[in-house]
Amino acid sequence: MDLNFEELSAGNGARIGIVSLNAEKTLNALTLPMLEALAGKFDAWAQDDRVVCVVLRGEGEKAFCAGGDVRSLVQACRAHPGEVPDLAARFFAAEYRFDYRLHTYPKPVICWGHGYVLGGGMGLLQASSIRIVTPSSRLAMPEITIGLYPDVGASGFLSRMPGKLGLFLGLTGAQINARDALDLDLADRCLRDDQYEDLLDGLLQLNWQEQTPMQLNSLLKALEHDARDTVPAAQWLPRRTAIDAQLDVSDAPAAWHALVQWQRHDDLLLAKAAGNLAKGCPLTAHLIWAQLARARHLSLAQVFQMEYSMSLNCCRHPEFSEGVRARLIDKDNQPHWHWPDVDHVPQAVVEAHFGKAWEGRHPLADLCDY
Repeated sequence: MDLNFEELSAGNGARIGIVSLNAEKTLNALTLPMLEALAGKFDAWAQDDRVVCVVLRGEGEKAFCAGGDVRSLVQACRAHPGEVPDLAARFFAAEYRFDYRLHTYPKPVICWGHGYVLGGGMGLLQASSIRIVTPSSRLAMPEITIGLYPDVGASGFLSRMPGKLGLFLGLTGAQINARDALDLDLADRCLRDDQYEDLLDGLLQLNWQEQTPMQLNSLLKALEHDARDTVPAAQWLPRRTAIDAQLDVSDAPAAWHALVQWQRHDDLLLAKAAGNLAKGCPLTAHLIWAQLARARHLSLAQVFQMEYSMSLNCCRHPEFSEGVRARLIDKDNQPHWHWPDVDHVPQAVVEAHFGKAWEGRHPLADLCDY
């Protein structure tokens, strides 16, 4: 199992649960067995009065978590073209159910989001009650490159960003640094990469029986103060005005054309983002436009229910398999999209991604909001 679980003893019998994603070769990519084991352990800790806090982290210097194991999913999709493989139905249900569990967890969950935090890793970070980034953090939802779409709750957190920044980051898959994460409410604290042990030591010294929220906040505030000089400069909030103006358009094709014009922009950051989109999947651009419009008035449970429909339907259509083949399996970086022109993606195909892809009751129908 690519997971390590441990419990550390604090004072007065309190225990700190530590979860380490331990698959360095895949940048701690999430598999179905990992998600099932995480769900089981978190459920057990929720019922254990001795466990007062959980820390979620990833092994290795490069990444907290670079997403889900999409290679295995696509292998299953290619074996059953036009269908929803059982692995996909089970994987996305387990992932979204666990993300929802984290969002509503009854105890503090501290996520240490160092290095790459991509896709499914963003789902874990955003669901945690205390989201920590570091100077090495590189957050992104890069699904535009593989023919999927920003999932794991991104319909919610992208749609809540200021102006058009959520749409921009979804369409381009652009990376977000620690300062950006704080600015865009994707993180709560920025600590130095070498402060992880200091965090653990501090947690073990807290009195978990009295004024716990105040003590925990004081600990995190002191650590953050020590790291204040290492926070990188903001990238995206200073560019919001330009991005808002460029994406003041009426539909997904117009947004695509507006951004790809920036490939030769004097601002190299904007030019790089535009280049990512130009090489991306046109169908994904349509899905992003539609999902963000729909998500504005959805609850957390409804967001995951919508994304479950979208993910299963992505498995039925060819773009996801082709994108993963080109980017991650064959690595020729030459995807042959079924719909290569953003202006000619059938609206019926876009709408079909939001339709039912299972028999009977919605598999996530039991998710509910308080």
